[in-house]
Amino acid sequence: MNKQERVTFVINTLKELYPTIPVPLDHKDPYTLLIAVLLSAQCTDVRVNQITPLLFAKADNPYDMIKMSVEEIKEIIRPCGLSPMKSKGIHGLSHILIDKHDGKVPQSFEFLEELPAVGHKTASVVMSQAFGVPAFPVDTHIHRLMYRWNLTNGKNVVQTEKDAKRIFPEELWNDLHLQIIWYGRQYSPARGWDLDKDIITKTIGRKTVLDSYNKK
Repeated sequence: MNKQERVTFVINTLKELYPTIPVPLDHKDPYTLLIAVLLSAQCTDVRVNQITPLLFAKADNPYDMIKMSVEEIKEIIRPCGLSPMKSKGIHGLSHILIDKHDGKVPQSFEFLEELPAVGHKTASVVMSQAFGVPAFPVDTHIHRLMYRWNLTNGKNVVQTEKDAKRIFPEELWNDLHLQIIWYGRQYSPARGWDLDKDIITKTIGRKTVLDSYNKK
């Protein structure tokens, strides 16, 4: 297969496996999504979905969030890890949303990335899932799979995102990034990987990746 045929194969296979795409993080609006994505750094989505109901029961908007202290937020989100940094970020960005954006999450990569504890990936998730703006947030699953599928050299997530945006049609970005995440978790994980179940890598995988797997 040439590169375009590989890309088409990926798109069609993912569409077949995930015709309707579940959203990994539970949320009800852009603010709760922003907080959930921030909490998901170095934490599983399952754990985040266990913690956010406890936090949002006390504060599901920036006005209520700033009534809590950083310490109170930290205690609730502690199981998500990095709680000192995340609690300061949540408190700080809630203040900024009130002071600069009328308490609303801005529909802008630039403004989102100015918020404390919000990086490019978090901003991309919010823009795509909350506002439907085409974006391609790259997490560890997408980074791993794009390399396994020989669609990027995978030196870093910045390069992987550029390559993904270049080879996949823009109107599919928002679906594809979620489909690839689910596929990575279910069929092509970093640990306990069974190539026989991983139809995409088995069909179009990078030769060195397949050779290394088969040697094991």
